[in-house]
Amino acid sequence: MEFNTVIENRYSCRAFAPKPVEQDKVDRILEAGRIAPTAVNRQPVHIWAVSNPDTLGAIKGVTRSNYGAPLILVVGCRPADAWVRRYDNKNGAEVDASIVATYLMLAAENEGLDTLWVGSFDPDGLAGLLPGTEGYELVAMINVGYPSGESAPSAMHGSRIAMGEFVTSV
Repeated sequence: MEFNTVIENRYSCRAFAPKPVEQDKVDRILEAGRIAPTAVNRQPVHIWAVSNPDTLGAIKGVTRSNYGAPLILVVGCRPADAWVRRYDNKNGAEVDASIVATYLMLAAENEGLDTLWVGSFDPDGLAGLLPGTEGYELVAMINVGYPSGESAPSAMHGSRIAMGEFVTSV
C-alpha cells in the first residue's frame, strides 16, 4: 500500500471481528516495531504480544477499552536503558515506546488490519498479567485485528486543525 494511503486510512477501530490474525502478519508487524528508531539506538522498548484467550479475557479487568481484538500488543519501555537528554535530564524511554507503537499501528494498517491505541488502563494490573515486566513502564496497549462489519472511523476522525495553526515556519 502507498504510505500516504496507509496514514490516511488508519483509524481507531472500536469493533473487531472474532478472526485471529495470521502469524505471518504478526511477524511483519513486530518486525516493523523492532526496527523503529529509538534515541541513540538504545532500544529500551519491549513488546508483549497477547493472543491467548485467557490473558485477553483477564485484560478486560484492567481497562474499559475492550473491543474484542484477537491480538493486543503491549508496549513497554525501560527508563533505565534509555537515552537521557543532558540539558534537562529528560528520559527518552516513553518517546521511544511511542515511536515503536506508531510503527506497529502503521504496519498493521499496511497488512489490512485495524488498530486502537489504548492508553487508559491500570498499569500495575496489566503488569501483573504479563511475564517479565519488572523495570518496565507500560505505555500503550495496541488492539490489533480485522474490523467487524459495524466498525467505522469516528465522526471526528477527519477533523484536523488548519496547517497554519499546526506549523510555524521560521
